[in-house]
Amino acid sequence: MPRDGHIGSALGKAVLVLETVIDRPGPVSIGALAMWLGLPKQTVHRIVHQLVDEGLLCKSMSGEGYTVAPRLSRLGRRILERAVDEAPVRAILTELVETIGETCNIGILDNNDVLYLERVECAWPLRMQLQPGSRVPPHCTGIGKMLLASLESRARKRLVSNLPLKRYTEKTITDRGDLLAELKRIRRQDFALNDQENTTGMMGLAVPIRDREARVVAGLAVHAPVARLSTDAALEQVETLHAAALRIGVALTTENEE
Repeated sequence: MPRDGHIGSALGKAVLVLETVIDRPGPVSIGALAMWLGLPKQTVHRIVHQLVDEGLLCKSMSGEGYTVAPRLSRLGRRILERAVDEAPVRAILTELVETIGETCNIGILDNNDVLYLERVECAWPLRMQLQPGSRVPPHCTGIGKMLLASLESRARKRLVSNLPLKRYTEKTITDRGDLLAELKRIRRQDFALNDQENTTGMMGLAVPIRDREARVVAGLAVHAPVARLSTDAALEQVETLHAAALRIGVALTTENEE
């Protein structure tokens, strides 16, 4: 619905169309947009096609409506990267690392990869060293599986169908049906484990970072050698990670609103 029951300028209408498409879990038709926003269908048609011309929206793969285009996804990623840099995220991560004693990081889905935005290393000499800006596959990492699980069902299946599902260890999930079943479990339990699926001898645990509207905007993860972080030990940290993820989500949202 329009804010305050009123839509003003042409720019305001375009912003509301973008917000509505972004907020919906799947493709949105012009008719549905017109109904939700209380605008003439012809007006919405013109705005949508202008946004398509600018590379902000695009036709869905099914052709049943419109969805976010790659350019808008890139803009959203840059906004989140800047918010991570400017908000007190690193301080929260540092506090989390001091509490758990292991390396923690924040990442997002970027096309078919997980992109690390921020990372704080632990003091242990034996650890996996990755820098912000590093990319890892989503199907065999805790943070990647958590972010895949957060997607709307059709988007999740579409992305999984396009992943190469390369085997990295004996525990890597390489069957698409098995991965989708795993993602359903992760979505229900609200955390993901990576038990040596990407690197033999390494354990990972990830939880979602949500904004104030409960949308998953990133993932928070801890990594450690299995000698220091067993499955049971990782599960004991779920509440600690959720608490830190809540603080990070609030910090990111506050930074974007200022």
